Amino acid sequence: MKNQEKTPEENLTKLTEFVLLGFSDVPHLQWFLFGLFLFIYIIILIGNSTIFVITKLDPALQTPMYFFLGNFSCLEICYVSVTLPRMLTDLWTQQRTISSVACATQMCWVLILGTTECFLLAVMAYDRYVAICNPLHYPLIMSHKVCVQLVVGSWISGVPVQIGQTVQIFSLPFCGSNLINHFFCDIPPILKLACGNIFVNVMIVYLIVVLFVMVPFLLILLSYGKIISTIFKLPSATSRGKAFSTCSSHLIVVALFFGSGIITYLRPTTQDSAGTDKVLSLFYTIVTPLFNPMIYSLRNKDVIMALRKLLGK
Repeated sequence: MKNQEKTPEENLTKLTEFVLLGFSDVPHLQWFLFGLFLFIYIIILIGNSTIFVITKLDPALQTPMYFFLGNFSCLEICYVSVTLPRMLTDLWTQQRTISSVACATQMCWVLILGTTECFLLAVMAYDRYVAICNPLHYPLIMSHKVCVQLVVGSWISGVPVQIGQTVQIFSLPFCGSNLINHFFCDIPPILKLACGNIFVNVMIVYLIVVLFVMVPFLLILLSYGKIISTIFKLPSATSRGKAFSTCSSHLIVVALFFGSGIITYLRPTTQDSAGTDKVLSLFYTIVTPLFNPMIYSLRNKDVIMALRKLLGK
């Protein structure tokens, strides 16, 4: 994100609409991109819905780990539905305009659901930590009541802060261009359109990213540090292999989501690459929801067995 002071060349105006440029820089690929993203959206909906259904219906999957996985799949459906349908509409109609209210609403939901994903991934890491490092007390510590409280907390913790951040960003004065060089209303491209000194706004964004992204990420790293230490102390190779298999899927999702998100929001302010922002945003808004059901189903025998029983019925 850039921290710069812009001097407007014309009177400040309260913009009533923006233009999402999206992938307009490759006009010859518009229909190909529409077909590709529509296919991806359908796969995401089918894959994550399947994971959600089998974790609710199969008796063998009524454990905290799969309770969190079911909620995570539901979250992925919500998260991708905030951005992809709008992108598909823009590719289909080539209109690309979005009202300031719709833009603010989209940004707010992206931020809220993104925060929820950060917290939920941290909760899932904590669940694996208790299961592997403190197995005898696992049923007591991760009771159903505690699991529900952790999930509800993940969903609502970021709501007031992210609503406030959205209001604060869209209260800024804008001047000149209303072109957003992105495929959805994200913080970095919106701030580039603001006039005046936005240093305070940028610092607030950094602070929130540290609290809601870096802190959960560090807790995940701490959990897995203890998990790996415990795994290496297990007596048999079979036990170690089983423990690693239950954690590897989660680690892959963590790497995809946090890696792209942290780079996007905490890159040095001297860099200015809209193309890089778009690619990185694709990872945490589309690629992670796409790979989530594949990663957990292909690497998990319990999920495969539950899926076979569901298909058999």
